[in-house]
Amino acid sequence: MLCAAGSKASAVLGLRALSVPAYSPDLKSMAAKPKNVKYFKIYRWNPETKQKPYELTYPVDLNECGPMVLDALFKIKNEQDPTLAFRRSCREAICGSCAMNIDGGNALACVSPIKKNEDVVRIYPLPHMFVVRDLVADLSNFFDQYASIKPWLHSVKPKGVEVEHLQSTEDRKKLDGLYECILCACCSSACPSYWWAQDKYLGPAALLQAFRWIEDSRDDRTEERLRALDDAFKLYRCHTIMSCTHTCPKGLNPAQAIRKIMGRLK
Repeated sequence: MLCAAGSKASAVLGLRALSVPAYSPDLKSMAAKPKNVKYFKIYRWNPETKQKPYELTYPVDLNECGPMVLDALFKIKNEQDPTLAFRRSCREAICGSCAMNIDGGNALACVSPIKKNEDVVRIYPLPHMFVVRDLVADLSNFFDQYASIKPWLHSVKPKGVEVEHLQSTEDRKKLDGLYECILCACCSSACPSYWWAQDKYLGPAALLQAFRWIEDSRDDRTEERLRALDDAFKLYRCHTIMSCTHTCPKGLNPAQAIRKIMGRLK
């Protein structure tokens, strides 16, 4: 869900060349500023203008703000700059909408605590993806890749709606650590292999999801799924860098799932 509307952009996020901001808070009018002020430096870009990407710094009184980075973004949008655009929805680390780069690492803003120090919090969109506007990354390719692994049960002989797809307790446990993925794209956008080959490499999130269906005992097309992944680019661009596992906000291990797929193909 977008906090501000924005048309799809065709410019890749560039973090090295930032122009002088057109807007900045009037710090002189804040002479009697609260004691507990934290500063947030946020990436800004609007495709409807000719201005290059830039950063804006916003002061937030933590005494009047919730504990998470998303709370600060809401406070900035509501009280200082209504043009700020970012995604959010559940605020409970379930939907994955508020994934962004916070202080150099991908995370969910809704469960990222504001650090109690004097450091400026730096917030950018997910890296190495096209940007729609401000903190809104274009996830079109990401979800196209997810759709390509056919994330649903395939039955050779479909059962009627009155028949259950039974599964043993042991088989159900095999899905633990896989089904919890919320498709936030934190892992894929943190993967160097995905940065340079995301047009062909499926990335950690899609491959984790692919393994979730390969492991499902109720699915009848395991071999077909494996053959579809047996490709030099779709699967084997993974070099076990482990950035995906390190950054996953749900504590999952996409790298392990990828290695298990490779093991099935030997």
